[in-house]
Amino acid sequence: MTTPTSHTPGPNGPRPGVPLPGQHLQGANPAEFADPAAVRAQIDELMAELRAVSRETDTGSAESAGAGVEITRRARILEQAHDVLVQALTTVDKI
Repeated sequence: MTTPTSHTPGPNGPRPGVPLPGQHLQGANPAEFADPAAVRAQIDELMAELRAVSRETDTGSAESAGAGVEITRRARILEQAHDVLVQALTTVDKI
């Protein structure tokens, strides 16, 4: 038995020629594949938005009037990132 190795993507994403999950199956629908680069891009965008929100609100006072609003805003961004990842995993699970 061999030990699984980590395949880290190169600077331009996954290795060329590596199929997306399920792409090898006969009759597979390419529209259903989770494109790792697209998922990464969506998550990176949401995390950048989260960092921007954190910088805007890091004034030190957690008891300010807008603290509840900012927590809700951060939660919404994290929920969106979660939804992106769940959708990608659902796509892989269907295959």
